[in-house]
Amino acid sequence: MTVVDETQGTTSEYRRAVRAWLAANAPGSLAHLPPDEQLRRSREFQAALYDAGYAGITWPESVGGQGLGQAEQQAFSDEAAEHELPLYPFMIGMGMCGPTVVDLGTDAQRDRYLRPLLRGEEIWCQLFSEPGAGSDVASLQSRAVPDGDRWILNGQKVWTTNAQFADFGAVLARTDPDRPKHGGLTMFVVDMHAPGVTVRPLKDMTGRSPFNEVYFDDVGIPAENVLGEIGGGWHAAVTMLGHERVSIGSARRPRRSPLEFASLAERARAAGVADDPVVRDRLAELYAHERALALLNSRIRQETAAGRPPGARGSVLKLAGALQLRRAIEVAGLVSGADAVAWDPADPAGDELALAINAAPSSSIAGGTNEVQRNIIGERVLGLPKEPQVDRDVPFRELAVGTQRREGTR
Repeated sequence: MTVVDETQGTTSEYRRAVRAWLAANAPGSLAHLPPDEQLRRSREFQAALYDAGYAGITWPESVGGQGLGQAEQQAFSDEAAEHELPLYPFMIGMGMCGPTVVDLGTDAQRDRYLRPLLRGEEIWCQLFSEPGAGSDVASLQSRAVPDGDRWILNGQKVWTTNAQFADFGAVLARTDPDRPKHGGLTMFVVDMHAPGVTVRPLKDMTGRSPFNEVYFDDVGIPAENVLGEIGGGWHAAVTMLGHERVSIGSARRPRRSPLEFASLAERARAAGVADDPVVRDRLAELYAHERALALLNSRIRQETAAGRPPGARGSVLKLAGALQLRRAIEVAGLVSGADAVAWDPADPAGDELALAINAAPSSSIAGGTNEVQRNIIGERVLGLPKEPQVDRDVPFRELAVGTQRREGTR
């Protein structure tokens, strides 16, 4: 397949319209505002984005999207990279949960959830990982049991991004412990404001709390909130993880972000090391990888539009993005020297670079570790033999996972 470089070429009418709209409406950084005000302004901007026709660009019109193609999405992403847009609260819903509802949801679920999600009226989170089930998500122990016309959910989730202000979550729970671990799961839409839901923030090494641990204590979930099929949770999870990896891998950071090539090249010039041959070589390498990642993103977008969903190839994007950040950290250290760890307190750029460096390692973990992505690529893209899985066909209640053996539930 020939790849069209959508990041170059003449500016289309659509691109010009996007550029003009963003120039007039992008609010700039909200970091100086209190958290509640940041969230309010973010919701306002997302609603304006939707009303202008720039939210859900490739989503079907029938669910509230724009029904446009990947070229338009790429044009918007390119122009958005020139601004610092307050889209973070909506990244899980827009990139992962919403597309899964489009794929697997009932008509009633699509009508209920998608338009409010696109307008920023409701925020979503994804509830998969548990203290004893991270890379091996299928070992999760959260349980949902039927109770008349609803399900009762108990358990704990961890590393849940945006749970602190989410209205709804896509939660994966075990509904049949007598089936093998992959077969006894079901996905639900859970109201994050329901009685019995407790959200506790977790602080990372940047000092922020972007993710949380979430507890469910006898939380009632209506039967119509099953997403997909009862017992089909693993299929729903794989569907969502596919969207997640493409979303993470194809995310465009603002060009002014501290770890982007343009910012690091400017920093090298300001530090007087732009003519150093080693620095120039590393910057050139970073630029080449940045461009290759953009072209890979374009290729997968075009193939998706042509009817070839990325599937496991989303792991290639996700892994490539994580490795690119690792390269950028190394270049930042080379360019900045001691200023990367001990900078002038009056220099806001130093604060921004330190924050970006501390946050970047999470890209090798979030959405599946680099090691998990390599396994997926090896097995499902390259066709290499699978690793042995001795517990694949064993009923879950017979497995010793997490706290299960100690609690005597075998």
